[in-house]
Amino acid sequence: MSFLERMAAASRERVQTARAAESEAKLARRAERAPKPPRLALGRFDVIAEVKLRSPAAGGLANTSFDATAQLDAYAGGGAAAVSVLTEPTEFKGELAHLASAAERLAPRRVPAMRKDFVTDPYQVLEARAAGAGGILVIVTMLDDDAVRTLVASARECGLFVLLEAFDARDLERIAVHYDDDAGLADPPILAGVNCRDLRDLDVRFTRFAELAPNLPKRLPCVAESGIATAADVATVSSLGYRLALVGSSLMRAADPRAALAGFVAAGRAAREA
Repeated sequence: MSFLERMAAASRERVQTARAAESEAKLARRAERAPKPPRLALGRFDVIAEVKLRSPAAGGLANTSFDATAQLDAYAGGGAAAVSVLTEPTEFKGELAHLASAAERLAPRRVPAMRKDFVTDPYQVLEARAAGAGGILVIVTMLDDDAVRTLVASARECGLFVLLEAFDARDLERIAVHYDDDAGLADPPILAGVNCRDLRDLDVRFTRFAELAPNLPKRLPCVAESGIATAADVATVSSLGYRLALVGSSLMRAADPRAALAGFVAAGRAAREA
């Protein structure tokens, strides 16, 4: 069983446990009462900054003195379009409480939080909305088209943007066929992401961004995910046609994450203008 398959199976088990503790109807009522999240506002080029305590590949990313509040403030001050928050508990040490805290902290700055997890069930979309999230990530590779459509429909009912994550040309084709149209451009939007770390085997190839650039959906904002460590990396993906970059590990390790993020945004916008 691949890493991605294990994570999907664990995700389904977590849904069963959560649903036993709180019915979907009760969760839906809680989600309806949650404050409306900030909308995702996109410019010429943007960065989704990530709060990630651990990753299977990099290990621990937050030391004992890590200050999540300071990190979130740095992201908002550095110009993040959104903040991705890991909620997977085993490999990434995340939890829904982290998402709720981030959403609450970011809301006055008009920056939406995005739930990043191995989402398999609409119940998890409601969990994200109840926690204050403005968006969710959906990994296309591990789901069939019906499951993706169900999650996208649930997210739209909740007013959340969706980042559809792809690993190869086939994934991008599936996204384009179903969402690269006027509906995909609605507010909140659908984003198409390419992850250069293949979660099936954890292999990272930065060249995947260039290889898949010709396959990017033409009308959806496209996101370069993972493997981005420098402003030069950001400029590269921007020049390839990506309108956003999702950056986690390098910002978590940065001595000054606000300055690093601001530099990424500036590099991406300069490359796009060039």
